Amino acid sequence: MAEADLVEIVRQALLSGILVIAPVLVVSFATSAVMGIVQASTGIHEQVVGLVPRLVAIAAALFVMMPWMLERLVDLVRSCAGGP
Repeated sequence: MAEADLVEIVRQALLSGILVIAPVLVVSFATSAVMGIVQASTGIHEQVVGLVPRLVAIAAALFVMMPWMLERLVDLVRSCAGGP
């Protein structure tokens, strides 16, 4: 395996990792922003009020996106192993 091949595999792995985790990060950011606005407008500054909805949203996003995420990761492993 040439050094260029290894660099390409690492590049593909990094890009796939970013692409796979991006939807969950976007959901987490959006939920945090909304909960921050709600907490600021109501004056409730408890950490649990912001944490619980974020955890629920992340769990829901993982549940919905998991088949797609696994498919992307399996494609990455197949391409690294030289499969079809």
